[in-house]
Amino acid sequence: MKKDIYEKMQILADSAKYDVSCSSSGSDNNYKTGELGATHNSGICHTFTADGRCVSLLKVLLTNFCIYDCAYCINKKSNDIKRAAFSPRELADVTINFYKRNYIEGLFLSSGIIQSEDNTMNMILRTLKILRYEYHFNGYIHVKLIPGADEKLIEQVVNLANRVSSNIELPSDNSLKLLAPNKTKEKVLQPLKYARDISLEKDTKPIGMSTQLIVGASPESDKDILKLSSVLYDKALLKRVYYSAYIPVNDDKNLPAIINKPPLLREHRLYQADWLLRFYDFSYDEIVNDEFPNLDEEVDPKTSWALLNLQYFPMEINKASKEELLRIPGIGVRGVFKILKARRFKSLDFEDLKKLKISLKRAKYFITCKGKNKIKTPFYKEDIRQAIIAPPKKKIIQPSLFDINYSHITGEL
Repeated sequence: MKKDIYEKMQILADSAKYDVSCSSSGSDNNYKTGELGATHNSGICHTFTADGRCVSLLKVLLTNFCIYDCAYCINKKSNDIKRAAFSPRELADVTINFYKRNYIEGLFLSSGIIQSEDNTMNMILRTLKILRYEYHFNGYIHVKLIPGADEKLIEQVVNLANRVSSNIELPSDNSLKLLAPNKTKEKVLQPLKYARDISLEKDTKPIGMSTQLIVGASPESDKDILKLSSVLYDKALLKRVYYSAYIPVNDDKNLPAIINKPPLLREHRLYQADWLLRFYDFSYDEIVNDEFPNLDEEVDPKTSWALLNLQYFPMEINKASKEELLRIPGIGVRGVFKILKARRFKSLDFEDLKKLKISLKRAKYFITCKGKNKIKTPFYKEDIRQAIIAPPKKKIIQPSLFDINYSHITGEL
């Protein structure tokens, strides 16, 4: 790799790391470049296919030049940082070289806005055309669509990509006006609407679409965030919402102090709640509401819901419906299908659940088997909550001198 290309790669791979649609896996070691085993943080990341395969991607920006001045972004135009830009030919060549060396199986491509939205989208399109038509590259390509770009450009990119996304980033118009004045929610969602409509018009399988929401940069509650995610799922605009704990990179009066730590636990709880929306048939207002607008950070969202709705529990494991079983804390989708299948042949007890490898760590507080329960904890919200948060420690019994085996000293067996 030429030195100037290598420098561009370092700058633009580093600038791409704040997009959480993929997880960075770049690494460093003490070997010198060219030595066996030498590595560099070239922006290699991983994603997973529908069948569970792990795919390595080159995660990089086309450019970190940007005409926008979003307060939370490291690449905003007013920041004094190193800037670089690939030409479409350079980026296509780098991608193919990485692919031929078996470093990657695909490309995750985003970009700052250089000159204009259409200019940037056109450069991304040219990159994809070189990869698809000249190099006949059939690997995975995920493209961040540029809000405000012409619909015809977006259509061509959608036809060449495997997945597309457009980052909403902030959950409300008020926060966008304050922190990202060049953006509106409608402007950011428009490329996704185009992509959805393109798939519908051609009667083809809808292209996978996603977005990113930054958590903690603005004052919205978890209810605001999950309500937005729920609406986007219901409108078939997205396959996935990614939640990103805000990492302070800029000092701005409208942002949390730069010394604040990212709200990683809150991010984790949002992912758990999102899972309930997508796979457990929960509505957002069952998980959060006006009385409790933020997720409980001490227990997971399903357990929190169960503690607030103890009238539905304990559930009899042998009689509960599929929908009811899915609401039991600690029992996942696979566990529910195991229970339903096993119930055809016999009534289940707690030993049967263990044999089915059903985790009872949380579930035991909310179920009965053949009318019997397995806990001594009083069936009250605070008692169950405390037992789950701080389960009693097992007593460590110190052996007496008469219990110690001294065979290793005496040689006796």
